[in-house]
Amino acid sequence: MTPFQVEWAEADVARVLRLVRDCELPPAPAGSGWTFGCDSDFLERLRRHWLDNYDWREAVARLNRYPQFTARVDDLLIHFLHVRGEGRRRPLLLTHGWPGSHYEFWQVIEPLAFPSRFGGSAEDAFDLVIPSLPGFGFSGKLPGPLGQRVTAQRWNELMTRVLGYSQYLAQGGDWGAIVTSWLGLDHGASVRSIHLNMMGLRSPASPQNEAEQAWLTQSQAAQMRLGGYAAVQMFKPQSLAWLGAGNPLGQAAWIAERFHDWSDLTQRDFEQVHPLDELLTHIMIYVMTGSFTSAAWYYPGVVQDGFAMLPPGTRCETPTAYASLPHDALMPPPPRSRVELSYNLTRWTEFAAGGHFAAAERPREFVADLREWARPLSFP
Repeated sequence: MTPFQVEWAEADVARVLRLVRDCELPPAPAGSGWTFGCDSDFLERLRRHWLDNYDWREAVARLNRYPQFTARVDDLLIHFLHVRGEGRRRPLLLTHGWPGSHYEFWQVIEPLAFPSRFGGSAEDAFDLVIPSLPGFGFSGKLPGPLGQRVTAQRWNELMTRVLGYSQYLAQGGDWGAIVTSWLGLDHGASVRSIHLNMMGLRSPASPQNEAEQAWLTQSQAAQMRLGGYAAVQMFKPQSLAWLGAGNPLGQAAWIAERFHDWSDLTQRDFEQVHPLDELLTHIMIYVMTGSFTSAAWYYPGVVQDGFAMLPPGTRCETPTAYASLPHDALMPPPPRSRVELSYNLTRWTEFAAGGHFAAAERPREFVADLREWARPLSFP
């Protein structure tokens, strides 16, 4: 383990800001808003904020708020936060997805690690391990596509061999849900229980009832409407890499569109759910590390892993908790019966609100659900 600090050279930031300033935006259909892609008015507002108001030095200080390290795990250099909580040692591995980063969990770190600061009990504290996925952010770049099952193997090595935890808990959404699911399936001797806010593993079984058929129809419609990005990133990621090269504002538009379309905007507007400073920090992590391209390479990995489809009759037997968020437009929440086909489901929570980014959108409910899930589990 090597201590790590985020460092962005002023000259590099100045180069990025110059590219942002000089980028000529193409025309957009009048009044189209977000219908055909990132809203042009929003993108111009994001550009002005990026150039005039975003304090990148403060963002760097914020990214350096918690202890972080790098470690070589087999052939991968992995960046991770390691926040030791108050009280007993109870390790919890949190895995992010795309287009987010380890920064997705910033609002929940202190409440999870130091609950007594927030009126809770020290008995509910976790030791937090929050890695950056391979090819994302401050982790090492990939020589080519890498799958989520291999990532799970590396995560288990990180937790057991590098950090010395014989047993641990794991949580994830988006890619994190798939990685966490493979952890539960392949490494149950180390993983006591998993918590998901997206179904990672899938059963090939036909719909069992009307609720599952309705969910399947809804899911297919969602993928038709919102899943075009994934087809490009799974099968032609380098085409996107060429398009985004030298164009941080274009990368920002691609990323911001996903945050907009997949979040719950039924009660708050986009910039209330994801303030511009927070959104720009996610974007800057991609831009400043050159990981817009290498993160896209992570998508062909799910193809190599068979789209996380389980063989008939197989399921993850590690005890599994599921948080169902009602307004995940990309991945509509499945019926409980569908999740039970792929997992040993021991806890089910219906959130009142929230979309794809559970920890960032509903941090209080997320923290409360993780505390309740882990409370009955004893650790040495």
